Amino acid sequence: MHPLRKILAIVAKDLAAELRTREMLGAMFVFALLVILIFNFAFELRAENQRTLAPGVLWVAITFSGMLGLSRSFIREKDRGSLEGLLLAPVDRGVIFLGKMLGNALFIAVIALIILPVFVILFNLSAAVMPQLATIAVLGTIGLSGVGTLFSAMAVHTRAREILLPVLLFPLIVPVILSAVKLSAAAIDNLPFAEAQQWFSLLVVFDIVFAVLSFLFFDYVVEE
Repeated sequence: MHPLRKILAIVAKDLAAELRTREMLGAMFVFALLVILIFNFAFELRAENQRTLAPGVLWVAITFSGMLGLSRSFIREKDRGSLEGLLLAPVDRGVIFLGKMLGNALFIAVIALIILPVFVILFNLSAAVMPQLATIAVLGTIGLSGVGTLFSAMAVHTRAREILLPVLLFPLIVPVILSAVKLSAAAIDNLPFAEAQQWFSLLVVFDIVFAVLSFLFFDYVVEE
């Protein structure tokens, strides 16, 4: 079987499991929505300019809701006893990593795209900014999912797996989140692309670096 078909088979497996229960996507959506609502009401009372704070609120919602999905990525396999079977399957470990990474990226991107209209409405932004924010959200999701999938596989074998994942992950994804926030701010303020080009380049570079390094280290992590 072609490696791409194996990767898509893993993505399809995770998608089918989630569609049966809907527990992960539901929790991610509710959490992201609550973050946006709470911050919106708080800033409406205390902040003079919501547009200045809006990019940070958006990425707090995406990052923390994404953390819920990433933490469940391998925990579900572990709790159901299927993780060992997945690792013993006659496929390269890199294929497993890419399948899980794409699945995680898909779930996080879906939540990000769903909450974007709510975010735009609550913060009184123009609907014209949504395509740019959607593109930034997808790019940020790739970086978050790459290294997040690796650390999720690492943390699943520990007792404090839900706590350990954000502790390990947040320091590493700072460049991705910072770049995404700066790009979102530029999109909301309708700045020329040239003024934010360095942040776009940084985000793309870190997406590639995180994905490649996580791919290379995944085999070692699951063996240990």
